[in-house]
Amino acid sequence: MKNAGWDSDLPRFRATPSGTIRVALEEFVRGVSAAQIRAWDDSIPLLQREAGELLNVDPRAQGYGAILEYRLFYDERRADVILLAGSAVVVLELKGKARASQADLDQAAAYARDLRAYHAECHERDVTAVVVPTHASDAVVRRDGVFVVGPSGLDTLVATLARDARGDVLTLPRFLEPDAYCPLPTLVQAARQLFESRQVREIWRARAATEPAVEAISRIAHEAARTRTRHLVFVTGRPGAGKTLVGMRVVHAPFLDDLAVPRRRGKPAVPALYLSGNGPLVKVIQHELRGAGGGGRTFVRHIKDYLERYVPHPERVPEEHLLVFDEAQRAFDADLIAHQHKDWRPELVRSQPELIVDVAERMPEWGVIVALVGTGQEIHVGEERGLGQWREALEREMRAPWVVHASATIEDVFAGSSIETRWLPCLQLDTQLRFHFSGRLHDIVQRVLGERLAPAVAVAETSDAKRDDGLRLWATRDLEVAKRYLRERYADDPTARFGMLASSRDKALAAFGIANDFQATKKIRIGPWFCDGEDKPGSCRHLDRTVTEFYVQGLELDMALVCWGTDFVRNCGAWDITRAPHYKAKGRARPRDPLRMRINAYRVLLTRGRDGSVVFVPPLAELDETWRHLLLCGFRELRDA
Repeated sequence: MKNAGWDSDLPRFRATPSGTIRVALEEFVRGVSAAQIRAWDDSIPLLQREAGELLNVDPRAQGYGAILEYRLFYDERRADVILLAGSAVVVLELKGKARASQADLDQAAAYARDLRAYHAECHERDVTAVVVPTHASDAVVRRDGVFVVGPSGLDTLVATLARDARGDVLTLPRFLEPDAYCPLPTLVQAARQLFESRQVREIWRARAATEPAVEAISRIAHEAARTRTRHLVFVTGRPGAGKTLVGMRVVHAPFLDDLAVPRRRGKPAVPALYLSGNGPLVKVIQHELRGAGGGGRTFVRHIKDYLERYVPHPERVPEEHLLVFDEAQRAFDADLIAHQHKDWRPELVRSQPELIVDVAERMPEWGVIVALVGTGQEIHVGEERGLGQWREALEREMRAPWVVHASATIEDVFAGSSIETRWLPCLQLDTQLRFHFSGRLHDIVQRVLGERLAPAVAVAETSDAKRDDGLRLWATRDLEVAKRYLRERYADDPTARFGMLASSRDKALAAFGIANDFQATKKIRIGPWFCDGEDKPGSCRHLDRTVTEFYVQGLELDMALVCWGTDFVRNCGAWDITRAPHYKAKGRARPRDPLRMRINAYRVLLTRGRDGSVVFVPPLAELDETWRHLLLCGFRELRDA
């Protein structure tokens, strides 16, 4: 499949009639608008003129390559122009204006970041983003790691970038290889691919980060089947490190079909399941898979439904041999199980880990539980007991022997236990994947939330401008400025998802038109909100409906508009939750640590955007110190264009 509207060396690009190039672009871009055609008619002659100037000043330019409308596969974005200038890759974004906006700069930076992160020929190469306002002067400026220059200064800038670049010369055939660009899929995209083909596209850095864990689980499953034993595997890691991707790949591993033990009706059709207590996550994936022709036949099940099927019915034999338990550190305790399953007999009520282990012991001959463990994600009352519940479940009297596999990061959980444990370093995932391989977000959010005492401003300044990771953390006190930025930033990418998020505990945001109350949010259909495009009324892209931390945990947007509330404010250098409404018991215990619950809620909100976040801090006096704190911690003020 062709992946660009035009590609040639620079001399041929310069010599070809501009109308011929424009026709080639029209044939490549289906449904092209009249405005786009006018933009091509205006910009192609300018680019050809600068190509001629570059050929005059740089003898090596005879071998440079020009690519127009380069398609970034798996989404609907196209880079306006990519120049292969010796060993340098220069990404040009042309804008028919006199001045580049912040959204223009960030859009161009994201193109350069994605090529560095996901293009096989670019990850160790200089990739430079350049915005070209076609009505600007030839003066070159650099803002946020992006060059801004008018058309007449483009030849000099490209010649300089080519001269300073290091590495081998990159040719057009190598760059345009169909499989050379392979980006990290979103969680929903990965689910669709796995459901349809049992494979997820190979991402060179993601595979390197997660493959050892997948291979280890495969070995454990084969051992379990061979020795007729049962195993509990903990996969640990920081948020965004690929735990969910590991779980999905394991659930769809073809070898499970061969290892499954026949039941009365033959071998089970679904030998593995991905269990989650995250209702919105389940709904979003099932909504997406309906479009794939999957209907209700999805590998994802809500843990509550799974337990309802088996716990009250001890005679039922599970179809599965392998269960993936998402966010295992948040497993419900017995009190919350009693509240959730009110019709169960008292003797059935135990913690989720005990119940899952009980069900797994009914699996014929062998069974494996893969427990995915994140950090700082406990936002529900009843989730605070942590991993100790899994140890208690395995140590229950009369329990069959189990083998635990984990990295040494959770060794203290099983210290002094008689359970057989095997410590495997590969089960700890440390490489940041969700945020396009940016490692800064985790550190900055920790500092924002007060979990590290060192100033975060140093974190924000450590990124080499030439290796910009594309992460953007903005803050504003004007909600409309935030909305305009997001709409402009993703105007050319209809597949991008951006939406408004807010804490469920805040009561002040309603005055700013942000409906984060229970009555408003319960009406939102979270599947369409996450998955549908702008042509559908329920899409997140309309920025007219707000979801809370309970709806977005475990899911991701391209960028999040986080609306900060008065339930979590900075006061005299510390976090203050006294303005938050008290937790209501409603027959359940109150949280053991309400401040920790607020910290975790805001951690969830601040880590949903793969490209970053825009935080709206309402212009209220009680939030002034919070505003200053965010700026100190590395967020930058977003100003109106």
